[in-house]
Amino acid sequence: MLNKSKANGQEFINEVATIGRIHHVNVVRLVGFCVTASKHALVYDYMPNGSLDKLIFSNCQNGSPLSWKQVCEIAKGVARGIEYLHQGCDMQILHFDIKPHNVLLDENFVPKVSDFGLAKLYPMQKSIATLTAARGTLGYMAPELFYKKIGRVSDKADVYSYGMLLMEMAGRRRNGNGHVEHSSQIYFPSWIYDKFDRGEELEIGDHATEEEKSISRRLILIALWCTQMTPEDRPSMREVLEMLEGDLSDLKLPHRPLFYPPDSPISMQGSINISSSDESTVRLCSSIALEIEQMDD
Repeated sequence: MLNKSKANGQEFINEVATIGRIHHVNVVRLVGFCVTASKHALVYDYMPNGSLDKLIFSNCQNGSPLSWKQVCEIAKGVARGIEYLHQGCDMQILHFDIKPHNVLLDENFVPKVSDFGLAKLYPMQKSIATLTAARGTLGYMAPELFYKKIGRVSDKADVYSYGMLLMEMAGRRRNGNGHVEHSSQIYFPSWIYDKFDRGEELEIGDHATEEEKSISRRLILIALWCTQMTPEDRPSMREVLEMLEGDLSDLKLPHRPLFYPPDSPISMQGSINISSSDESTVRLCSSIALEIEQMDD
């Protein structure tokens, strides 16, 4: 139900127009829609296992969590769905709101990308998106949506969001968790990178098998590539699929992910080590930068 649709129902129109042309096993199927004076409704196939966020962030009180094999298959399915949106339709569809809440699971835990209220359609030959304002959910939005100087908005914005989703799947922790031991853990990718750089692994259970540890490491390494600050440094979704299905030994640790430009006032303070500084300040600066750029527009 979209009772409070923004922009005179524009999100509702976007959703109907976008979903209506999509036919893929990893994208939700629109059955129909209904419009009345006070309510807008979209009707999808029923997904008995709900949204992904309810499973990966579960405290396991209502049953067993997803196995690592299931997590890996879900990661592949979501990647296939996004890759189809980028390359498999007549028009290139940029989702702009990839996150666990917008991944639905059917009775067999097959993932379906959903919620196209913020999606934009572009001709296939057009690789750059034109936006007048940032769109998406904080914590999953790519840096170029805040800082125009680091690169133009393209399908790599969805790649970044997918990387954040992968980290949450592998870490079983929300990337925006404010209740962490150190403030340096607030920006999830840099915290994960520091652990890997020190040769530490994520804690995935005392009885984890080598296969499960391998899956966790693969997802984290791919996520670190996807969350590189500069769009050109991120892989395409097709390359992400190759990473998910290829040899783990071929995956190398990329540059340390940052959420602000290297020439910004924050990074130019040479005495500050971002791994030990308060990265909540970075998020605050990001919000301020966004407001300034929107005023400029």
